[in-house]
Amino acid sequence: MNAPDLHSPRISRLASILILFVLCAVTWLVWSGLFKALLLFLGLLSCILCVWISLRMRLFDDNLFDVPAGMGLLGYWIWLTREIIKSSLSVTRIVLSPDLPISPRVARIRAGSDNPYDHVLLANSITLTPGTLSMDLDKGYVTVHSLTEEGMRDLLSGEMDRRVTALRRK
Repeated sequence: MNAPDLHSPRISRLASILILFVLCAVTWLVWSGLFKALLLFLGLLSCILCVWISLRMRLFDDNLFDVPAGMGLLGYWIWLTREIIKSSLSVTRIVLSPDLPISPRVARIRAGSDNPYDHVLLANSITLTPGTLSMDLDKGYVTVHSLTEEGMRDLLSGEMDRRVTALRRK
């Protein structure tokens, strides 16, 4: 019998189901803020229903919750926060400028990874960055709208995609 690989990034199916249930339960408790028996029971039923629907949709068959974790993800969040701040300042300058110097652009960006989670992370990171918006995600391509040509150049440079793809390798 082989020993389990302790360094494997895969999360077992049961662990994924439990993680989803706990996330739903914690979200219910935090957002509800009411700890009455009936509401707690309804929350429990809602969490069970969410997990059951996820099982019926076969969301756990493709390691949907096989997400990168650790210091690489923390480093990515720190980098993304800096990018969000820089973009916020840039959009603020544009909005406060009397001539409104915008040059809207739309482009398709190919994701460097084959993992669907990475595609979603890339698209969401683009949308989180002020001045850019992910309009469509299809087969590894993200259609992006940018408020300025400079913003589109930054995206087309591939730095964000490179960082998202590198998370899978760590």
